[in-house]
Amino acid sequence: MINTPFYIAKRYLWSKGKRNIVTLISRISLFGVMIITAALVVLLSAFNGIEKMIEQLYSEFDPPITIQHVQRKTFFDNELNLTELKAIPGVKSVSEQVEEIVVLRHDQKWINATLYGVDKSYLNECHLSKHLINGYGAYDFQDGHFAYLGADLMQNLKIGLGSSEKEQVVLYAPKRNVKIRLGKAPFHSARIPVDGAMNFNQEVNATALIWDLTSAKNLLGYDHELSKVYLFLKPGYDLQAVKEQLQKKIGNGVFSVKTNLEKNELIFRTSKSERLVVFIILLFVFILAAFNLVASLTMLYVEKKDSIDLLGAMGMSKKGVFQIFFFEGLLISGWGIFFGLILGYAVGFLQFSFGFLRIPGANIPFPIVFSWLDFVSITCSVSLLSFLFSYFPVRLLTKSR
Repeated sequence: MINTPFYIAKRYLWSKGKRNIVTLISRISLFGVMIITAALVVLLSAFNGIEKMIEQLYSEFDPPITIQHVQRKTFFDNELNLTELKAIPGVKSVSEQVEEIVVLRHDQKWINATLYGVDKSYLNECHLSKHLINGYGAYDFQDGHFAYLGADLMQNLKIGLGSSEKEQVVLYAPKRNVKIRLGKAPFHSARIPVDGAMNFNQEVNATALIWDLTSAKNLLGYDHELSKVYLFLKPGYDLQAVKEQLQKKIGNGVFSVKTNLEKNELIFRTSKSERLVVFIILLFVFILAAFNLVASLTMLYVEKKDSIDLLGAMGMSKKGVFQIFFFEGLLISGWGIFFGLILGYAVGFLQFSFGFLRIPGANIPFPIVFSWLDFVSITCSVSLLSFLFSYFPVRLLTKSR
């Protein structure tokens, strides 16, 4: 039993005898498989973290489901039965919104912005408190009156935080259905005290002003009009299933129902495409590294030609010789995959725990999220490639014997 093909292959790999070029190439092959496997683990875990970070940045500001009129910028609140929408299984709360392009002024700074008039429940659902710079204004919305600017917008307006008296901006919003005449102002205007600066994502930070719904509607002259209706879901409910129920309830053609993933479809698709491209590129690199495995098996076969003839003379079949070198290839790649998985998850765990690497410009650690699906896909793909690069070269070598 001690001279089985597997034992002979193992002895060839871990032999403590003489070290030659064949042994060196075998170890290089093992090292190459290990490094590529570890790189797959680290990079896919990093992409998982980036996807989760993007999802948090965009999905928390954009509610799970948004309803708006297909043709008009605004609609009357009696066109939708909000009570019926709240009764749909999975719907946690419904929030009203008005939206308008406005101009903000602070001292001599004038900047365009997007006004979002929302109620207090929206701020709770989007977890505004954890997105505020230095936590300023975290509780100022409790009375129902608030105003928060995007971080970049606030910086461009040269507004400071932390002073005893809140700084103010002047808001100019266009009047509707007004004829511009000499001496007649075409804008509604209001002076707004700023409660804090929010940091969600680049687009929101550069353009958004969140103002309380009542004040926004009064300024814009929206008596019973809304721009959008936001719906937040209870945990455990499928987003797409709730969306389909809503679409059936309100009918097709008049109102559009979109999930936050559909509203930011390009961003999420780009992230997933980049992840897939990186995975494929690393698999190609793995294939290139696997040629070292082919070289080491070929050179080992040539080096052990006399031993093969001796084993054949002792009665070992061609199948037995094939198994020796096939197991040799599996051992090299198998140990490489095993150590690579350990190394990859060790590096990922260290980054997850201590955050050594940070995202340039954002000064936050590269996020790491481990996934069982990644573990299965990495293990299966590299194992399959290792099997193929061990089986076919050895089959050709032993067939010519």
